[in-house]
Amino acid sequence: MARCEVCGNDYSMAFEVHAQGSVHVFDCFQCAIHRMAPICEHCRAQIIGQGVEADGHFYCCAHCARAEGKVGIVDHV
Repeated sequence: MARCEVCGNDYSMAFEVHAQGSVHVFDCFQCAIHRMAPICEHCRAQIIGQGVEADGHFYCCAHCARAEGKVGIVDHV
């Protein structure tokens, strides 16, 4: 079994996430999101969807990016 790096649960159905040269072990998607999802630099929401990156900063949507002074950014629907 593998131990979740967030909650410490030792779970037979834990899974690995390989990202940026590191391997992370989680027992559920909730723990994976808690550890891996970037945080919007305007509203502080965890970004679990598309998100927006502007000048090396992460935002959950174009509205938040514009609120931080980023220009020319639009959400695609």
